[in-house]
Amino acid sequence: MSQNTYLWNPAPVYSLPVRGSDARLPVKRIFCVGRNYHAHAVEMGRPVDKSTMSPFYFLKDASTLVESGATVPYPTGTANYHYEMELVVAIGQPGFRVAEADAHTLIYGYAAGLDMTRRDLQLAAREQGRPWDLGKNFEKSAVCTEVVPAADLGVLEAGAINLQVNGQTKQTSDLSMLIWNIREIIADLSRFYHLEPGDLIYTGTPEGVGAVSSGDRITGHIDQVGDIELTIGSAE
Repeated sequence: MSQNTYLWNPAPVYSLPVRGSDARLPVKRIFCVGRNYHAHAVEMGRPVDKSTMSPFYFLKDASTLVESGATVPYPTGTANYHYEMELVVAIGQPGFRVAEADAHTLIYGYAAGLDMTRRDLQLAAREQGRPWDLGKNFEKSAVCTEVVPAADLGVLEAGAINLQVNGQTKQTSDLSMLIWNIREIIADLSRFYHLEPGDLIYTGTPEGVGAVSSGDRITGHIDQVGDIELTIGSAE
């Protein structure tokens, strides 16, 4: 059988470590839920009424993935570089048009994540009705810890989530404060996409987002899931 010849090397497989395993989790897509904590929606000037609104999503390319503990350069094109601490759900089974009651069967595990954001570019795009890609989908903007298998945790309904910058607490909330919980997010997202093993879902960030500068150290924690760390390096 002949093999394909490519003009250049194909993209590598992006992956995350798995707690208690030597095998790594290959990442297919990264979905992010926008404004999924009430207080954060308010601080962004876009309150959410769950009774009349549905979740909305944006994507980050798998190539934006960075493992916890890394140092990343302060990104180009922004003067307002923000952290967003989030619970990440890793999908382990395919699913399409999944019922809420069955949504948990798609979950492989959980991780702690940072949705790093060029906030000035995001807000400029939002005000002009343009896509958020420049503000959200850029190199080294999806930070993630190792994945904790869901078999050890079940479906997470509650648990403290917090973030510190240089040791000072900036974000503190609980997973019970999610507007759309994990089952609801998976069921809704599967109405629009055939979810596949390796898909990651960043479930939204609490209030308290803010800017960081070169030299800052970000740390965060989610109960039962783990701790995340990121250092901001010099500008590119």
